[in-house]
Amino acid sequence: MIFGIFKGGFFKAQYKNQLWASLSVTLISLAHGIGLGWLSPMLTKLQSQTETPLAFTVNIDESSWIGASISVGGLLGNLLFLSIFDRFGRKAAIFGLAFPHIFLWILVYFAKSVEYLYAARVCAGLTGGGIYIVLPIFIGEISDSCIRGRLTSLFSLTLNVGVLCGFILSSYVPYDAIPMVVLPLPCVYVLAALYYPETPQYLIRRGCYSKAQKSFLFYKNVLDEGSASDKLEVQNQFDELKKSIMQQQNQNDNFTWRDIFNKKSLVALSSGVILISVNIFCGVFALVNYMSSIFTAIKTELDPDINTIIVGVIQVIGTYTATILVDRFGRKILLIVSSSGMGIGLAAFGIYAFFAEETSADLSAYSRWLPLLLMGIIIFLANVGIISVTFVVLVEILPSKIRSVGSSFCLALLSAFAFVLLLIFPLSMHYFGLSATMWFCATVCAFGLFYISLFLDETKGKSMED
Repeated sequence: MIFGIFKGGFFKAQYKNQLWASLSVTLISLAHGIGLGWLSPMLTKLQSQTETPLAFTVNIDESSWIGASISVGGLLGNLLFLSIFDRFGRKAAIFGLAFPHIFLWILVYFAKSVEYLYAARVCAGLTGGGIYIVLPIFIGEISDSCIRGRLTSLFSLTLNVGVLCGFILSSYVPYDAIPMVVLPLPCVYVLAALYYPETPQYLIRRGCYSKAQKSFLFYKNVLDEGSASDKLEVQNQFDELKKSIMQQQNQNDNFTWRDIFNKKSLVALSSGVILISVNIFCGVFALVNYMSSIFTAIKTELDPDINTIIVGVIQVIGTYTATILVDRFGRKILLIVSSSGMGIGLAAFGIYAFFAEETSADLSAYSRWLPLLLMGIIIFLANVGIISVTFVVLVEILPSKIRSVGSSFCLALLSAFAFVLLLIFPLSMHYFGLSATMWFCATVCAFGLFYISLFLDETKGKSMED
């Protein structure tokens, strides 16, 4: 089972370079995940007078701003890396992702006030905002349609493995040592990026046809290997790709508003906006950031940090499951299962939180296992569909001419929505209770289920140019 992602011809020689390039580029999502997961256990320590590892503590308002400031960086990262992505190429953007992440850990290490942590989270957001644009499109452009879903899902899988590592490091490793553990990752990522070339699609659009051909042959693994018939077949595929892209360019060499304001583009953008809205306001991103605080609020018997780590493991399993199933059963069915199951789980968790917070009911028989079980179900099903598959679908549904702009627009909304969610979530828990907060998130899942079931098209097996 553990190697299920690699079944179905995944280890064919023709996919070797696609696989290794995808694994190499997702090192930065692993590092970014550590930066995300680091906050949850650490935040409860920073709020404690006795446990804080720094010379200061943070209050509830400062905690909400620490949580939300990552989304400010995310919005800036969307805009910055979109510009780099289209003007200087995918590889330039890939290299650029490493530097804000390095600054994140430098600021964490030298933090002397809460403002250092605000700045660190903004740096984390810069990398995160770029990752959500650069990685799905880069992987989508270099991969064959039959394995694209699994390769693109590696991005979410490595991100959540990183989150789990962040939970563990923040719980058990001294504060000052964590940056020293993580900083080698972006350095290895930059060195690995030297190995693989620019995507053929970008090179064709820039008129670099010879380089584009070499890149295409590299990702098909027939540059130095393969028979004459294999090379001829791949050459025909390249000619078709080149013809398709040039036809699109000949239709209109300059990007205009008409490329957006037509039925096909507007429908795709609307679907993207709705998927992003459900992705954020289902609440899972806030649950990951404030997991330890949530378990503390409902007074579970297990240590909140242990609960958080267990849920982190479940999150990785959920993402891994999506990675296996996304090319086998399709995107739509996973989104339907995910949104329906999450809605039920969030509603049930809200009911438990209501009895824990608002009544004097004795929940000692359930407090050790039921909150953890419900949270595990929510996180697992979220990562089977809504969290991981959303970004696979987003890249595939957007027409190629507006793919970069459309992805950036949707991800800018994601950053804006995430800012609102992370800012108000702890305040909502404080003023309205965890139960009401969970019920709102369950309602969002119900809306997502309605839209996905009736209006979202399946994209499994379609080429990126379709």
